[in-house]
Amino acid sequence: MQASAPHVLVRSDAAGGAVDALPQVTHLGIGAHQDDLEFLALHGIAQCRGHSDRRFAGITCTDGRGSARAAAFAHLSDDEMAQTRKLEQIEAARIGGYAAIVQLGYTSAQAKRPHASGLVDDLCALLLAFTPQHVYTHNLADKHDTHVAVAVAVIRAARRLSPAKRPLTLWGCEVWRDLDWMLDDARVSMDVSSVAHLADQLAQAYPSQMSAKRYDLATKGRRVANATMAKPTEGDRASEMIWGMDLTGLLNAPESDIGALVQSHIRAFEADVMARVNRFQAD
Repeated sequence: MQASAPHVLVRSDAAGGAVDALPQVTHLGIGAHQDDLEFLALHGIAQCRGHSDRRFAGITCTDGRGSARAAAFAHLSDDEMAQTRKLEQIEAARIGGYAAIVQLGYTSAQAKRPHASGLVDDLCALLLAFTPQHVYTHNLADKHDTHVAVAVAVIRAARRLSPAKRPLTLWGCEVWRDLDWMLDDARVSMDVSSVAHLADQLAQAYPSQMSAKRYDLATKGRRVANATMAKPTEGDRASEMIWGMDLTGLLNAPESDIGALVQSHIRAFEADVMARVNRFQAD
């Protein structure tokens, strides 16, 4: 099936009212960098691709200037790298059949500023324009600072909306830290077994990154490991799986609860590990 061209928007378009013209979508991915969407929101992309009643859109928050570069891309300046990554993101959106792709073009430093009001403002306007039911972003236990900064900005933006306008679900997904440590009943399970070929195609839209780091192999390996290692005493029920941290409850919680949610999962993990060790520890 030939995917249609996505609606493309950059941050500078907002002044001309382009945000108001964005299509309504059901599933929205919000990532820090170009290619994050294709890893963290694969489930949402797959849920919508080829369906007339479900539409996926993506938002990439930063400009890609600090990206790793090697081989044919090793000589690129920061400006050239940013342009290369912007075009790669648009190609991934075309392959994935996105209804729209928005590239906000913030630097990582800008996105990481505490209470990055410009980013939160933009995300709030885009959430209102897209009116998604389901949103995918980074998880709060990710080890990449920019990823966590974007996840917090997404939560803050969604909290500004009236309760009726907020998404029904907000899931923080894996990129720079697996979520296999979370307790089984605490994490969101996303079966992506049927879209392994699509995942490969989306990753290959980023030759500038695959030439420096084999994200395609790494993320596929994680998905396969998640599926196989999920239950130690049961046969595999899926061949590829993504785990998510459910952030939906934070949309109606006070600001202080953002850190408390992560801490509660870490404490539950600690208690589970220690209880198991102590069961078999000699007196």
